[in-house]
Amino acid sequence: MRDMSDARVMVFAPAPQLTVTIEQHHDEPELHVHPGGQGIWQTRMITSLGAQVTLCAAAGGEVGRVLSPLLADLPGVTLRLVMREHGSGWYVHDRRGGTRQEIAERPGTPLSRHELDELYNLTLAEGLRAGIAILSGPAHPSVIKPEVYGRLAADLRANGCKVIADLCSRHLAAVLESGISVLKISHEELIADGTAPDGSTESLTKALIQLHESGAESVVVSRADMGALALFNDEIYTVALPRLTPAEHRGAGDSMTAGVAAVLAHGGAMDEAVRTGAAAGALNVTRHGLGTGHVDAVRVLTERVELTPLRKAS
Repeated sequence: MRDMSDARVMVFAPAPQLTVTIEQHHDEPELHVHPGGQGIWQTRMITSLGAQVTLCAAAGGEVGRVLSPLLADLPGVTLRLVMREHGSGWYVHDRRGGTRQEIAERPGTPLSRHELDELYNLTLAEGLRAGIAILSGPAHPSVIKPEVYGRLAADLRANGCKVIADLCSRHLAAVLESGISVLKISHEELIADGTAPDGSTESLTKALIQLHESGAESVVVSRADMGALALFNDEIYTVALPRLTPAEHRGAGDSMTAGVAAVLAHGGAMDEAVRTGAAAGALNVTRHGLGTGHVDAVRVLTERVELTPLRKAS
């Protein structure tokens, strides 16, 4: 795996959340308060791999006053923050029993037109400056309209920026219409959207081709512990992951997206990007912190990821 120190990725995370998790440490409970949400977890893994991130986000309300300084303290991150009038999202989880139990959660209020305009402009500028952008989804689709993603994808791509989308449903449809460089999606999301009837390799292969023909140059479909499928350079591959004992299943897909983005930001090829993404995702499940992993461990695991040609995409 190459040195990523001169690579930069713009991550669009329009509605990050304040995450509160109760852990058990020996005989005492511990409280952990962090910024969270898909774009934040992707950001953490990208910086863990040594690349830099420009994070474009919005926060506001009482929760936002707590969330904002936590976002500003993320290492390796240049924060471009739009302050909102109303509340950011949050959740409280209890993990003292060894499994994650949701106590309460709010995704946040929808962004206003003025907030969206300001966030759109700075995201477009920073995406073009970085040359590669991740469009991550909100905690709930009501927070930001799909057409915002479609316009961003179109404007970034028209001006030479590579666009990676980690989206589903109507937000995915909007960016596919504009065209994207890479799509990362899980097989559960494909089934829920009706793009694939089940999780079989045959069904997912057909879905890969459909998504490619709809506007995604390359597609990566994660399948939990079954490995991934990837379509790039007109070839479909199975992606065999190293077998590791999971501690936390959540966040593996976001780490995979981050690994792909970090390699492409440094000018790496798509096969290297897929292997690195698969290694980052596999490593993430061994840790309780979402979007985390040591770069040396990712480097070693990357060498153990196998890409096997399955069939031509056309």
